[in-house]
Amino acid sequence: MSIDPGAPAVPSLESRIHGCLLGGALGDSLGYAVEFDSITEIRRRFGPEGLTDFSAVDGGSHFSDDTQMTLYTVDGLVEALEWANSGVGADANACLWLAYLRWLASQGEAAPSSAPVPQPRWIDTQEVLRHRRAPGAACISGLATGEMGTSFRPVNPDSKGCGTVMRSAPFGLIPHITPDAVYKLSADAAALTHGHPSARQSAGAFSLLINRLVSGDTLQAAAAAVLDDVRALADGAPELPLRLEAAVRLAETGIVGPEELVQQLGEGWVAEEAFAVGLYAVLATAPDSTGSGAPEDHFRAAVGLAVNHSGDSDSTGSIAGNILGAYYGEACLPAAWLEQLEAPHVIRGMADMLVGVTTA
Repeated sequence: MSIDPGAPAVPSLESRIHGCLLGGALGDSLGYAVEFDSITEIRRRFGPEGLTDFSAVDGGSHFSDDTQMTLYTVDGLVEALEWANSGVGADANACLWLAYLRWLASQGEAAPSSAPVPQPRWIDTQEVLRHRRAPGAACISGLATGEMGTSFRPVNPDSKGCGTVMRSAPFGLIPHITPDAVYKLSADAAALTHGHPSARQSAGAFSLLINRLVSGDTLQAAAAAVLDDVRALADGAPELPLRLEAAVRLAETGIVGPEELVQQLGEGWVAEEAFAVGLYAVLATAPDSTGSGAPEDHFRAAVGLAVNHSGDSDSTGSIAGNILGAYYGEACLPAAWLEQLEAPHVIRGMADMLVGVTTA
């Protein structure tokens, strides 16, 4: 394990779990306010620096389907771990599929009669998760088939949207399992809705990044290791390592404008682009680049960079927030932003459940 010299105290697993889920929700919420706006429109609405604080958002903040699906990912994992802790083996991917089918129902969509009828759980009683917040088309259509997609029998075989990577941070938060197991859990769950190799591999690689950070790697070391991992995939989608290499390379040059960010990394609508933009934003604003050592300053700068561009701002913001929350724990979360966060008790409730089953 490598630790940055002068870094703050190592956060607990509980702090990292809460930080990752809350941080992702904060990034998602800030980005959701401008998700479908061009950078020209963002600057017109919020000034030349773009949207950098919740105080500028009229009508309060709302998180999107990204946070909804992340929390349902947590719930599927919690159910699988509950069975395991009671001594009963369970198919983790089946638990995740049932969780996502319950999310599908929360969006007002019905699965066909051939699909199983999941038993309701605590998360399903939370009204805020029933709001329809521009859910990804492939997530809806893949689940609406009523078929449990796999990498060998994919639903939406050509879909590579970011709906996989944006929900996959929780797989990296499970302690005491091997990196190979983290990757497989995440990639298999991605195949429930998206069949394109890049969608599955981007989700698996993102979960590996979170796992390495929770295990104590520095941001730079974790990024380098994950890049090596995706280069070594036997069936690797070539666009994934290319985008991640571009993100690391661009971060070494420092902070660039939104136009160059999109030119170099893409708008984030597809999985490898969303991962690359979120990772770039975190690395480019890291303290050794900016000279600012406060975790909260890093969080604000990274999320601001991640959401202010013409593209899928909520997903790129969510990914950046997940990364920093997993790295710093709750210490990086701006208190003023948390006060503006929608339904924090729901996010903390799901985080507490994950803490409970992983420390049982």
